[in-house]
Amino acid sequence: MSRDQQWQPSASFESLRLRARLNAAIRAFFAERGVVEVETPVLSVAGNTDPNIASFSLQFSGRTDGAPRTRWLRTSPEFPLKRLLAAGFGDCYELGRVFRDGEAGGRHNPEFSMLEWYRVDWDHRRLIDETAALVRMALGLVGRDAGLQSIAYRELYRQRLGLDPFTADESVLRAALGEVVIDPEGLNRDDWLDLLMTHRLQPTFAADGLLAVHDYPASQCALARLRDDGDGWPVAERFELYLGPLELANGYHELADAAEQGARFDRDRALRAERGVPAPPRDEALLAALGSGFPACAGVALGVDRLLMAMLGTGRIADVLSFDFTRA
Repeated sequence: MSRDQQWQPSASFESLRLRARLNAAIRAFFAERGVVEVETPVLSVAGNTDPNIASFSLQFSGRTDGAPRTRWLRTSPEFPLKRLLAAGFGDCYELGRVFRDGEAGGRHNPEFSMLEWYRVDWDHRRLIDETAALVRMALGLVGRDAGLQSIAYRELYRQRLGLDPFTADESVLRAALGEVVIDPEGLNRDDWLDLLMTHRLQPTFAADGLLAVHDYPASQCALARLRDDGDGWPVAERFELYLGPLELANGYHELADAAEQGARFDRDRALRAERGVPAPPRDEALLAALGSGFPACAGVALGVDRLLMAMLGTGRIADVLSFDFTRA
């Protein structure tokens, strides 16, 4: 692409119009269900402590009245949405831009659109059905459909790889990668499980089907509740929804324990310190909200750009963005 063409949009007008139709359809979908659209801050005094997600930060130059000058661009609207839930707002969603550092390429852009919503008195299994219904609604805009299947994480690995992801040691997990060669330096057990998912399992998912993988290892709990799987193993009550090999959404039966959430933040920050990467401050406002009384609920985040990519059958995120990172 010549420099004199960089001002041109990266997406076609057709795809931009499809995005507008999708946004309108999403809002209609939730209006019918009584889920209220809200807007929450893009800048926060706290950041995402997840060791696998990098946040952008900036320095505010104006008056802060003693508050920190360093502010963090949100990687999702999760924490403020949960504060609304704790305050008693009820079912809500946000459709907006989020930001992640270091994620740019064919399928990633440092700023992208995320849809996140929460349902009070629901668990993650019930939310799977609504998430699939929304994706099927979106596919209907382009004359497509996809059936839904669900499978437990443990059963998926047992059926398709012949190993138990809860008990297999790292040598077994590494061997299961077969001809895929990965530098093992710094990788832990969950990293090997993730590599098996991305390199061995996702490519086998039916291209025209939705697959919900639920009940993850407890070590991958993130912000989800834990329960016993009935076989003596704790599992995280979370799910990921795939359309073919493409991961679209990640949902949780949400953790409501402030002390446990604080401990998870601290573990994240400790791991970041071991890796020599910045550790954003804990979100103390979220912890206070959880401690005040958080309702039983389930929530899910869905990548709108990825959904559009699936709708258009493209592997390039630039094809669904007005101006991708190289033209921004």
